[in-house]
Amino acid sequence: MAAAVVDESRHVSGRARGGGQIADVRIEGVTKEFGPVTAVDQMTLEIASGEFYSLLGPSGCGKTTTLRMIAGFEQPTAGEIFLAGSPVAGVPPYKRNVNTVFQHYALFPHMDVAQNVGYGLRQRGSPKAEEARRVGEALDLVRLSGYGTRRTWELSGGQQQRVALARALVNHPTVLLLDEPLGALDLKLRKEMQLELKALQREVGITFVYVTHDQEEALTMSDVIVVMNHGRIQQLGGPTELYERPVNLFVSNFIGVSNPMPGRVMEIGPDHSAVVETDRGLRLRGTITDPAVRPGIGTSVTVATRPERLTVLPGEAREPAAPGEVDVPGRIHQGTYLGDQTEYRVTTDLAGELIVRRQNAAGVGTGEGVGPGDPVVVRWHEEANLILVG
Repeated sequence: MAAAVVDESRHVSGRARGGGQIADVRIEGVTKEFGPVTAVDQMTLEIASGEFYSLLGPSGCGKTTTLRMIAGFEQPTAGEIFLAGSPVAGVPPYKRNVNTVFQHYALFPHMDVAQNVGYGLRQRGSPKAEEARRVGEALDLVRLSGYGTRRTWELSGGQQQRVALARALVNHPTVLLLDEPLGALDLKLRKEMQLELKALQREVGITFVYVTHDQEEALTMSDVIVVMNHGRIQQLGGPTELYERPVNLFVSNFIGVSNPMPGRVMEIGPDHSAVVETDRGLRLRGTITDPAVRPGIGTSVTVATRPERLTVLPGEAREPAAPGEVDVPGRIHQGTYLGDQTEYRVTTDLAGELIVRRQNAAGVGTGEGVGPGDPVVVRWHEEANLILVG
């Protein structure tokens, strides 16, 4: 099998690397080991000032360990972390200009809201007048003005989350670290708080580093998403870039849903395109998504297509395929109504099981009237084919 060449420098944010500004957080060759387990493996990352970064990945991928090392709760086994350009090795958490908001907000039940928010200021010996002023400003920011005398246990989950945010923001940290802070909320409130958090971050202009395993959460809020697996960065970029151009199969499957078709490169074309023959004999032209990788002829790759880029056509009534379109015959295995869309699972000989999603407002001719067992043709344009190496 031909080897693929990879440029590791893609894991450093282009904006942080090329803008000349000192990054709020710089992680250089950091490894963290817990006995025989390597939680973070040689991570290098720059987090630019004033942006919303999300560390995204499955449980055990190293994202929370990374956050805890930035906060100072854990120390790297190797490598170095810089905050605003200064190394922080050995600096305790309370001396780092960062604050952390956890999933369980750790509010003090014997204190009212204002006392909770002002706790950090009192620990630093701030004058009472300054504490009162800054606590009031922080509560205004999170839309809890007038709640200062309330007890935290009298508040809803969303209000408690806002108190925790106000307590973290009142100290004016350089970086705010958030470890799955919406995980304890119900789905509707979580979606509302996603929008509020992003709006709050834009208003205060503080760098947010957010840990989540929820891809929709990361796509909704983030300027930059860092996808992690097994302690390593898989891809870094904006939400659109990661969804439309995942660099490998893990990212493609973790950011949304894809239809993977393994195969081998048969031809290399212009503009980073290639022709792949899949293991089932389907010949597909597509785009190699990772610009840093140059696969050779015979390299094992995966062609992936997003379900919304595919169309289901009734097998007995369809127009011939246009140039560049792919037709794969099959039968409906399952159709699931999802409210705004319908998901079809189609069994095919040439591509295995294909997942197709149709917006329910799309109209006639995109899968309406077909059900389990019906013959269909799945059609898509070759522009939807993403060629993933690795």
